[in-house]
Amino acid sequence: MDKMAMKNEKLTQDEYNALDEVKRGIKGERVSACVGRNTKRLTGIKLFTIAKNGRISLTDKGEEILFLRRCVLGLRAVEADPASVLDADVAQFLGKKSHIVPRAEGGYDISDKGRESLADIARQGL
Repeated sequence: MDKMAMKNEKLTQDEYNALDEVKRGIKGERVSACVGRNTKRLTGIKLFTIAKNGRISLTDKGEEILFLRRCVLGLRAVEADPASVLDADVAQFLGKKSHIVPRAEGGYDISDKGRESLADIARQGL
């Protein structure tokens, strides 16, 4: 997947959870403990921004990281089960990048390019 923009910024599951939470929107005045403990790093690598009023939001880069992660998880799901259901935007992206091909009976097959990407991702420890 174009050598994954994520490779220089390995994120923990906790950091991905914080990104997901901010994407969904912070409810109330206070952020969760998860967002709180990850804000400094995620702001530092420009995945979050903090407005003057204290509101935390995702940057375009943060949105892209979450989307690429969904693509990786989707590719892994298809590898495990060709009948896996993918979100339309993920299926469209993976198809456009020639990582998956639709099957006549439904679902997807992973292309050689998709297998190479999964191998690259595994080597990077993502």
